[in-house]
Amino acid sequence: MTTKPAASHLLLSTPRRPPPPPPTSRLLLHLSFFLLHLHCFTSALPHQLSRGFSAHPSSNPPPPLSSSSSLSFQPILDDPTGNFSLGFLLLPSPPALLHLAVVHLPSALPVWRAAPAASARWSDSASLSFNGSLIFSDRTGAVLWSAGGSPAGDRLVLLNSSNLQIQKLSGSIVWQSFDSPFDTLVQGQNLTSSATLFSADRRYSMRLGTNYVALYMAAGTNTVMYWQVTALEERAEIVKGAGPIYARVDPLGFLGLYQNETARVHVMAFDTFNRGIPGFRRLTLETDGNLRAYYWNAYSWVPDFTAISDVCELPAHCGAYGVCTMAKGDCGCLDEDRTGDGCLPSDAGNLCGGKFWELRRTGVELPYKDLLVSQKVGSREECESGCQRNCSCWGALYNNATGNCYRMDFPVETLLATGDRHRVGYFKVRNARSGKEGKKEPLVGLVAVLVVGLPVFAGVAMFGAYRMWEYRRRAGGALMEEGISPGSYKEFKNSSSFREIELSGSGR
Repeated sequence: MTTKPAASHLLLSTPRRPPPPPPTSRLLLHLSFFLLHLHCFTSALPHQLSRGFSAHPSSNPPPPLSSSSSLSFQPILDDPTGNFSLGFLLLPSPPALLHLAVVHLPSALPVWRAAPAASARWSDSASLSFNGSLIFSDRTGAVLWSAGGSPAGDRLVLLNSSNLQIQKLSGSIVWQSFDSPFDTLVQGQNLTSSATLFSADRRYSMRLGTNYVALYMAAGTNTVMYWQVTALEERAEIVKGAGPIYARVDPLGFLGLYQNETARVHVMAFDTFNRGIPGFRRLTLETDGNLRAYYWNAYSWVPDFTAISDVCELPAHCGAYGVCTMAKGDCGCLDEDRTGDGCLPSDAGNLCGGKFWELRRTGVELPYKDLLVSQKVGSREECESGCQRNCSCWGALYNNATGNCYRMDFPVETLLATGDRHRVGYFKVRNARSGKEGKKEPLVGLVAVLVVGLPVFAGVAMFGAYRMWEYRRRAGGALMEEGISPGSYKEFKNSSSFREIELSGSGR
């Protein structure tokens, strides 16, 4: 008869646990669980909505979409593949605001957002309703954003391209999100001449011209072009009167400019152009003002194109009145006396009716100066005076070698340090914004001290002289020996001693 082993033997003979999987395997395992959870969470969502539908945000925002994202998202409508979802999005940047967005679920990235007329906070009193038109309203019932109109649609669908559409039962399109992009173009989406691509903070924009695509920066009340690509028209020429051009991100890895489907007038190639690399593609105007393309490789967004390769060529990399050194990308200030965080406050509007002080710096230029209007002048003084007399001008850049004068009709942002002594910059700084009068401040303070202090000093001197004169008058005989006879203050005032003090005080 066999006997059972001792308990201690059982413990000793228990096989060891297998070693933990490597970090990459653990990451893939967590990602699989996340995608499975996300699929279960969204699989019950409809693929289309009919008239009479309405939805409200939950009383509390849901948890972030993933461990690497801080975005909270409450889905409402799924696309057939489960890659995209329409829903309520909470952006974390203060203040936390409620948005209506289409999100790429595997990456937790919004690829489209409605542009509301006003901001709203997360509240279960806000609502999204569809009754032929799509209406997004806040907790007071005020309409923040709407889409559709006449004729009214019958259903709301989200396509596997991420395009949100209001359709008739016949399938005709009443409205689609592809016609109103926010900060991103996805593959197959057209950017028309009537649409504008904005950065998330709406400071930068991308628009089409008659034969070009360009990036702009909002600068005060103006917009400044800082990047431009003109169509080369290598395959087809732009025909005047045949319609405006449009842009589209192609799955082969380029941004194409077209006048019609058979007339591609320009190709802006990405890094993976014609290399047969699959993956969903997007082109995004980011909050630093750069335009970048990416493709999704099933795990992450891979960079594929950057419009501006050097950070010093970004229009506001170093902030207002900043200077960027191209070799390192280091930031400094136009006013070399200023150190530490920030240079001078950013500004807006114009200088009409306001006071300003002047700042000059050699060896600087705007990286996009060739996109500004320039004129030939005879001297640096002529270039500066033209700006000085114009209250809408904030600065002027002069090239002593060429005689070109570039005028800046917008508040000063980042300049590029060139080290070229032929390039001279002249800039205005508003007094009220800077809290000082620039380099004139020490002189102004000295004048103020002299204006206030001299009369006080003269008064003290006269009082002291009068006391001395009174003392001598009382001394009697001693004063007679000096040839001064006793008398009143009136007599003292008319004396030569008083006049000497008075002249001494006024001479200062």
